[in-house]
Amino acid sequence: MTYKEITTVEEWNDVFENSSTRPLVVFKHSTTCPVSANAHQEFTNYLNDKPKQDAEYVLVKVIESRPVSNLIAEDTSVKHESPQIIYIDKKAKVWTASHWSVTKAHITAVLD
Repeated sequence: MTYKEITTVEEWNDVFENSSTRPLVVFKHSTTCPVSANAHQEFTNYLNDKPKQDAEYVLVKVIESRPVSNLIAEDTSVKHESPQIIYIDKKAKVWTASHWSVTKAHITAVLD
């Protein structure tokens, strides 16, 4: 399983709308932060194992795609933090975690 990087507001609007029929997992990543690098590895490890099959996975680089990151916070009512993972179903936040709580074990416990 792989994720798709989204970089535009239009891409975000599409995947957010699609969460009405298919769950969405958003990973917000800071490319300059060592904690985020660790969380990105944990997210990748989850995807390389046995991820939830009926979900869509997207990555947003928060520095490079700031408008997208800000809109995600607005649309989900989840205060921005990075690294951060947000599980969305039917256009509503189901679960979120940030910083050192973004682990393969934590993601697995919630999504599977």
